[in-house]
Amino acid sequence: MSPVAEETLSKEKTREIIARRAAKEFKNGDTVTLGIGLPTEIANYIPENINVIIQSENGILGVGKKQSKDNLDPRIINSGGVCVEAHHGACFYDSQMAFTMMRGGHIDATVLGSLQVDQEGSLANWLIPGKFVPGMGGSMDLIVGSKKVIVAMEHLSKGEIKILKKCTLPLTAYREVNQIITERCVFDVTPDGLVLTDINPMFSIDDIKATVEADFIVSPNLKYMEI
Repeated sequence: MSPVAEETLSKEKTREIIARRAAKEFKNGDTVTLGIGLPTEIANYIPENINVIIQSENGILGVGKKQSKDNLDPRIINSGGVCVEAHHGACFYDSQMAFTMMRGGHIDATVLGSLQVDQEGSLANWLIPGKFVPGMGGSMDLIVGSKKVIVAMEHLSKGEIKILKKCTLPLTAYREVNQIITERCVFDVTPDGLVLTDINPMFSIDDIKATVEADFIVSPNLKYMEI
C-alpha cells in the first residue's frame, strides 16, 4: 500500500470518491434507496442528465441533495436524520408504504454500507462486536427486495480487512450483493467470484491484493476511478 495514498486521502475525500463512483451506477428512471451514513451522500453526486428517483425508508419518494445551511427545513430528513431537499413532485408517506415498496420489488437499486462483505456476495452490516445495537432495521428488506444491491464502504476499518472470503459477523443477507465500491477499487460480484473492474490510480493491484482477503480476478477492461 502506498504511504502517499494513505496521507493524501482524508476522510472527506475518501467518502467523496466512493459516493461519486456509486452515483454513476444509476440509469434514467431508476428508483433508488440509499442507506444510512455514507450512501446518503450519493444524492449529492447524481449527474444532472440522469433522472433518478431516490426513496428514503422513513417515507419520502423524491429525495434531493443535502439542504444548505441557510435554508433548513427540519421536517424533511432522510433515513439518517439529515435535512435534505425534496424534488418537485416528491411525496411523503408512512413506514408501511415505504416497506411495501421495498418488499414488493419496486426498488431498482439499493446502496448500503457494510462492516463486512464476502466473495459470495453475502454482507454483514448491522452487528458491531461489543456494542449494543437494536437490530438491522430495514437493511434485510432493502437487500432482498431490490433488483441491484451495491455495497459502498471504506476499504478498511481501522486497518482491518472488510472484503473477505466468508463474513465472520452475523449476516444481513446471503449472496445478494451485486457490486462493491470502496475508495480504492470496484468489484463486480459474479457467479465465478469477484471481478476487479475499477481501481483508484493512487493504488496498485498489489495494494488491492494486500488489503482484500477474498479471491478475485482482474477485468481485461480495468478502468481508473475518478479521484
